[in-house]
Amino acid sequence: MSLKKLIKIDKIEIVGDYKILQIREATVISENDIELSKSFHRYTLSPDQDVSNQPDDIQGIADVVWTDDIKKNYSDYINSVDKVKN
Repeated sequence: MSLKKLIKIDKIEIVGDYKILQIREATVISENDIELSKSFHRYTLSPDQDVSNQPDDIQGIADVVWTDDIKKNYSDYINSVDKVKN
């Protein structure tokens, strides 16, 4: 009997005007290469976040889609929302 736990990123989506990255991780438990269970965890990354601790494929996508214009527009949007809250 050989139980294995594998966590891998199985989906990366680019969402909305500000190119928010939505990442889904799958956790697979298997025994003798037969899948026993699978669960998912999602998280998002926005253009104002540091992605240096993310896997290379996510960093590469962020480098491409988070242009200087996207970063500025996102920052302007966040600042406008903050002003409305205060």
